[in-house]
Amino acid sequence: MRDTITSPASGSPDPIPFRLWWGLAFCAAAMGLIFALAPYSADVVLAPDLGNFWYFWQLQEPTAVTRLSAWLPYLVHQISIWFLIYQAQQSRPRYILGLHSFNVWAIGINAVFILLHIVQTKFFYDGLAQDVHEATAMMSVVIMLFMILIMENRRRGLFFGKGIPAMNFVGDTLRRYHGYYFSWAIIYTFWYHPIEMTSGHLAGFAYMFLLLLQSSLFFTRYHTNRWWTMSLEVVFVVHGALVAAFVMNPGDHQFWSMFLFGGLAIFLITQLHGLGLDNRGKLAVGLPVVAVIAAFYAIYPEYLIGVTRIPATMYLGSILLCIILWALIRGGERLRRLFRGQSGHSQVATRDAA
Repeated sequence: MRDTITSPASGSPDPIPFRLWWGLAFCAAAMGLIFALAPYSADVVLAPDLGNFWYFWQLQEPTAVTRLSAWLPYLVHQISIWFLIYQAQQSRPRYILGLHSFNVWAIGINAVFILLHIVQTKFFYDGLAQDVHEATAMMSVVIMLFMILIMENRRRGLFFGKGIPAMNFVGDTLRRYHGYYFSWAIIYTFWYHPIEMTSGHLAGFAYMFLLLLQSSLFFTRYHTNRWWTMSLEVVFVVHGALVAAFVMNPGDHQFWSMFLFGGLAIFLITQLHGLGLDNRGKLAVGLPVVAVIAAFYAIYPEYLIGVTRIPATMYLGSILLCIILWALIRGGERLRRLFRGQSGHSQVATRDAA
C-alpha cells in the first residue's frame, strides 16, 4: 500500500539490490521446511471441539512453558518490527527499487521468526489461540482489508473506478500510519495459529509468509506495485474459499462459493480498476472472471444470493470503519488543540505573574 512520506533523505546510500522473486523463493523454502518437519500434532493431546468459534488446534493441558513459547517470541517479533517502522519514518526515505538497510533488517527479523515459529510448534505446539478468542485473529485481518479499501479509494476508487471523496481524509491518514496496524494484524495472526498440515493451515501460512514479505518492503517500489498488492488481495479470497471448502463446511458448495465469487466480485468492482488498464484491458481480464461466475450460478442458481454477502460486508464495513476513524481523528485533533490552548494560556499567565 502507498505511504505519503516520500521525500529523499540527504546523502541517502544507494539501494541494496533485491528482486521480489528472492523473497518468494524464501516463502516457498519455508513452506518446504513445514512439510519436512511434519507432523506437528501427532504426539499431542488437543482440547475437545466445543463447536462454533472454537479453535480446535490447541493443547488440552497447556503449561506456562508452552504459553510463553508463543507469547514471548510474538512480543519480541512485534516490537522489533514496530521499532523498524518508526525508525524508517523518522529517516524520511525515498521510495527505491531495491532495499533500504531497515528493509534488510525487517526481512531478516521476519525470516528468523518464521523459522522460530515452525520449530516452536514442533517442540511446544501451542500458539496464541490458547489465550485469545478466534474472532480476534479473523477480525484483525478483516479490518485490515477494510483499511485497504479506504486507503486505495483515492487511487482506484471504490465502485468501478469512482471514489468517495469523503473517505480521502481518513485514507490519507491511514497511508501515513497503516504500517503499525497492518504489522500487528499480520504478526498476531501468524503467532495465533500453530503450524499444522491441514489445507487451511497450509494455505494460511503461505499467505502469511507473503504478507510478512510485503510488510518488510515499506518505502520501496515493491511495496506499492499495484499488480503485487492486488495479487495479495486476491490470494486472500482464494485462501478464504479453501478454508470454507475444506475446514469450515466441507462439501458445502454454497459456503465456499460465497467466499470465492463474492471476493471475485470485489475484484471486478474495485481492484481491477487500480491496475492502470484501459477499457480493453479491463474487459480482457474481467470477462473470463464474469464467465466463470455466471457458469457456476447457472448450475447452482439457488446460491446466487451468496455472491452479494461478501461485497456487502466489505463495502459497508469499510464505510462504517471510515466514519469511526474520522470521528476518532477529528476528536484527537480537537483534544490536541484544546491541550495546546490550555498550555499557551498557562505560559502567558506565568509570564504575566513574573
